[in-house]
Amino acid sequence: MKRVSSYLKMRVLGAIESAPGATIVARIRHVSEQVFLDEDGRRFRFTWRTIQTWDSRYKKDGTTTVLPKPRSDKGKTRKMAPEEVLEAIEQVRGNFHGPHNVTAFYRACIEHGLLQRERIAPNTFRRVVKAHELLKPEAEVQGKRRLAFAKAHTNELWQADTMVGPYVQQGAGKVQAKLIAFLDDASRVVCHGEFFVADNTEALLKAFKTALYKRGLCECLYVDNGSNYSSLEITQVCQRLGTILCHTPVRDGAAKGKIERFFRTVREVFLTRRLDLSSLESLNRVFASWVEDEYHQREHSSLGMKPIDRFGLDASRIRFLSPGDVSDELFFVEQDRSVLADNTFSLKNTRFEVPRDLRGRKVQIRFDRLKFDRAIVYFKGERMGEARPVDFVANDRKPSKSAKASPQESYDVSEVEL
Repeated sequence: MKRVSSYLKMRVLGAIESAPGATIVARIRHVSEQVFLDEDGRRFRFTWRTIQTWDSRYKKDGTTTVLPKPRSDKGKTRKMAPEEVLEAIEQVRGNFHGPHNVTAFYRACIEHGLLQRERIAPNTFRRVVKAHELLKPEAEVQGKRRLAFAKAHTNELWQADTMVGPYVQQGAGKVQAKLIAFLDDASRVVCHGEFFVADNTEALLKAFKTALYKRGLCECLYVDNGSNYSSLEITQVCQRLGTILCHTPVRDGAAKGKIERFFRTVREVFLTRRLDLSSLESLNRVFASWVEDEYHQREHSSLGMKPIDRFGLDASRIRFLSPGDVSDELFFVEQDRSVLADNTFSLKNTRFEVPRDLRGRKVQIRFDRLKFDRAIVYFKGERMGEARPVDFVANDRKPSKSAKASPQESYDVSEVEL
């Protein structure tokens, strides 16, 4: 069927103005009974719903057709992030010498099991590589125009990154330590730096938690696009703290110039010393002493003063976290659970009782992923209390007559199948 021309649509809409009827609906229904001729003399009749749709669109957008809308995920990969593609390329890059095309890298990633065709097709791989310059030499990617900047006040911006460190003794063998550090942009103070055996989300959260307790809350955290710094856990923690989590462009480590310059100082000054590498604890103890006694106490060339003194100038602006269980809960991982009819839920093969009557509701449970000893219940962003494991034997006993049950606890557990 030939599409209705704009000329004919406007004739139909014009007829609404002169049609009889007390309401717009009545006038549209009257027009729907009329016959209209197009430019070629062909006869048309339209339903009142079609005419109403044209009229509504014309009043809203000035046109009778649906305006094309761009896709919300245009330019984005839905199944794989560019960072995952870059990690796969870096693992096979050593197998290539000299220039190679994108297809060869894609085939190598597939053969090594680093990528799956059902997650990223060859054309998508080629488009991601070209858009983010993943196969260009590092010097060409970083050779872009930059502007030097510095925040005006302490804790307005922290830069964070991970650096590969020395090998330390662990058990019968040796493992390579990784340094996770947080640097204040305004004062160059190391909010916290610590070596870890594993470069994972748990280590990042532990270092971030220590930095917040030591130096106060930061307004913005500037990190790269690594899997740890893009994880759900670090995003949730920043959201609870009111900290803006910002990521650098893909493969643009030079954007975090201050933390990269600090890592250079660590390599040239600290790691060149004769260090005690008998254990990770010994390395961290020496590193903490070097940061506090030497790095913070030496005049910084860009500041013209000691970093720790510059940090102290804004002492009145710093907001600290109060040590305690409530503050620790900010760093817990969060999962959704549906409360059953007996006011319980299951988490990690354990049945818990909700502290309030939330039967049939969906709640959020926060818990420590490393030490699972508490489960905190949140509902619509409000803390409901700590859940306790179900005591089936205690629930089987009838309450005493003197005990008056509150309205929230007045349900009969005997009628619910456990």
